[in-house]
Amino acid sequence: MTDRLVEANQRYAAEFADPGMDARPVLKVAVVACMDARLDLHAALGLELGDCHTIRNAGGVVTDDVIRSLTISQRALGTRSVVLIHHTNCGMETITEEFRHDLEMEVGQRPSWAVESFRDVDQDVRQSMQRVRTSPFLLSTEDVRGFVFDVRTGELREVDAA
Repeated sequence: MTDRLVEANQRYAAEFADPGMDARPVLKVAVVACMDARLDLHAALGLELGDCHTIRNAGGVVTDDVIRSLTISQRALGTRSVVLIHHTNCGMETITEEFRHDLEMEVGQRPSWAVESFRDVDQDVRQSMQRVRTSPFLLSTEDVRGFVFDVRTGELREVDAA
């Protein structure tokens, strides 16, 4: 599989022209989203190369590492808005913290990280918004909005922070 990706890159590189962009996102926005392969964020949000920073993980949850990336994005690269995107039918709704226990039993070491699973996608979006808004490391926490992407319709539904 990796060979296929490398071959695709060779074709891409043969046509590539340096766009002459700065590393700073044009729209000054960072998007935090689930890593789910069904989410084509650029297409869904009408984004072009260079428009935003994209931070993805299992569930799209705001973890310490997401705060680290957002802090660098804001303080070093000028982003000011944060968009959080979870989605319907997420696998993180079926996993529990028991996953860590199972890993410990299998490999003999308990993972240092939390699974960050959830049962209510809207509530997890709210929790993620709260984590961003209360982080002392971020410069800009006023423009933080959260959404749920419907994997069947492609539509975003905004989640109220309250």
